[in-house]
Amino acid sequence: MLLRQLEYLSALARERHFARAAAACGVSQPALSAGIRRLEAELGVQIVRRGRRFEGFTPEGERVVRWTHRILADQEALRHDLSTLRGGLSGQLRIGAIPTALTAISLLTAPFRERHPLVRISVQSLSSREIVHRLAEFELDVGMTYVDGEPLGTVRTVPLYAERYLLLTASDGKFAGRDEVGWAELADTEMCLLAPSMQNRRILDSHFAEAGVTVLPSIEADAVSVLYAHVGTRQWSTVIAHPWLYMFGVPAGMRVIPMARPSRTYQVGLVLADRDPEPMLARALLEVTREIDLRAALNDVVRTHLDSP
Repeated sequence: MLLRQLEYLSALARERHFARAAAACGVSQPALSAGIRRLEAELGVQIVRRGRRFEGFTPEGERVVRWTHRILADQEALRHDLSTLRGGLSGQLRIGAIPTALTAISLLTAPFRERHPLVRISVQSLSSREIVHRLAEFELDVGMTYVDGEPLGTVRTVPLYAERYLLLTASDGKFAGRDEVGWAELADTEMCLLAPSMQNRRILDSHFAEAGVTVLPSIEADAVSVLYAHVGTRQWSTVIAHPWLYMFGVPAGMRVIPMARPSRTYQVGLVLADRDPEPMLARALLEVTREIDLRAALNDVVRTHLDSP
């Protein structure tokens, strides 16, 4: 069995298309198909459902794909382990982060890159469910998501900070002069919020429900930047998670006001597949993370904006 054949199969599982998988591997489509057929012959099972186009994997093929991801991940881990003996880590650290945590991730990746300058970093914006799936499929090294909300499966978790919520609203609006806003008070406020498919929105909806109201925003989006673009017009307000201030700050003519503390808080942290041995790059990121007080850094940002006129 050649690792190259496993790479062909992994690409096909990722692309779900023979031509795209061949292009990703830098070979012709006949070469990729021939390599997978040789793998089938060696293992004595049919892996791919045959048809005019890719139609999926057989049950045996699904199992082979899972082992393929594991074998290729172990091969990459071996390379990383050996690279440390040659004078430093190298390779690519693959991070998946929920959109609401992307705003703070540079607080971790910048010091990591300073310590390991040969490592390339790939950051993808993903849902919490997609992060868990890709960790299990060896397509990510680390995730950054909620660690005490919806089920995560078999993973290791490293809490980083508890989300705080603030109302971002016009400085001369109906909440001018307020030091705190209750969740029920937003029921008749023009709001823009993240889409219900996103866990942050589901958390906010639970806080509204706890206050006995349902908030129906006039604008929904799947990106924090879209919310900021709309509140910047001063026609809408939104509820932000405090790390957003680190990247976006407060637009001119707006202010932030703390929301009343809900009965439950939610932790954002790192999640890693529960594997032994632990991938070298993931371990290196954890070592850097332990030296950074992310909670204090983000709270300082909030304090700065609350103290501003």
